[in-house]
Amino acid sequence: MLSQIKTTQLVKRYGKRVVVKQVSVEVKQGEIVGLLGPNGAGKTTTFYMVVGLIKPDEGEVFLDNLNITKLPMYKGPNSVSVICHKKPLFSER
Repeated sequence: MLSQIKTTQLVKRYGKRVVVKQVSVEVKQGEIVGLLGPNGAGKTTTFYMVVGLIKPDEGEVFLDNLNITKLPMYKGPNSVSVICHKKPLFSER
């Protein structure tokens, strides 16, 4: 069976502000995925929910069809990496 990470309808709110709205994505074993978007689009927050750094307010995260949404980070995926850039890759004109 191929390893996969799947999210369904992830939502994250800070107060009344929705910073991630119903994100669903599926990544199969061996795939490398990047999220592109403007500052404040929710890219980093989405990755942090996938790896367990923060918990979603709604939605679920699955690793090989096992729901890991509520697991502590040290019990979650150990083969998922996140690289967050502080400097922009593209200039905004």
